[in-house]
Amino acid sequence: MSLLLVRHGETALNAARVLQPADTPLSARGIAQAEALAERLAGRRLALILSSDLPRALRTAQAISARSGTMIQTTPLLRERNFGDLRGRPYDSLPRDPLSMRDAPPNGESGDEFEQRVALAFAQIVRRRAALADALVVVTHGLVIGVMLARHVELHDSAELPSHLGNTGLSVIAPAAPHRAELLNCTEHLREQIGDDTRALSGG
Repeated sequence: MSLLLVRHGETALNAARVLQPADTPLSARGIAQAEALAERLAGRRLALILSSDLPRALRTAQAISARSGTMIQTTPLLRERNFGDLRGRPYDSLPRDPLSMRDAPPNGESGDEFEQRVALAFAQIVRRRAALADALVVVTHGLVIGVMLARHVELHDSAELPSHLGNTGLSVIAPAAPHRAELLNCTEHLREQIGDDTRALSGG
């Protein structure tokens, strides 16, 4: 059985291109997206949901748990990158793209610190999955999944890293090294009336 990587549902701030504080909740659209994903995963055999403890990811995990009856465990290792004092500010008000900055913003994480944390998270995920009989669902954030796909997952020869990770986008990864991607950033569960309005964003 596979590793399922899931980005959380939409929030009002990520739709508005604002760097999100830690306590940002899902929007009504984000809750609908999470419910649609939960319905999609209902037929799978899920052993455990491992989630970021930030509210937008945890609420997404709770929708999956409610539909499948699968237990949730949280870890701060799966939190989005900490942009410190930049959180709460619109992207357009910043002098440069915060998602590509390598240095640490005031009271935040540097790119190296963030990637080291994601490496620890991925190692934990692999260990947890090895002890389970069925699939492990990991609910986290756009930048976290981006680093995992770029640094820890092998893509098929014809595949490219997604330029945008959709809200509740599903990626399916082989549990054993080299952790080949079987599915990337799939949002086919989002019906037209739900949708994903955040095409310009990869973080969150």
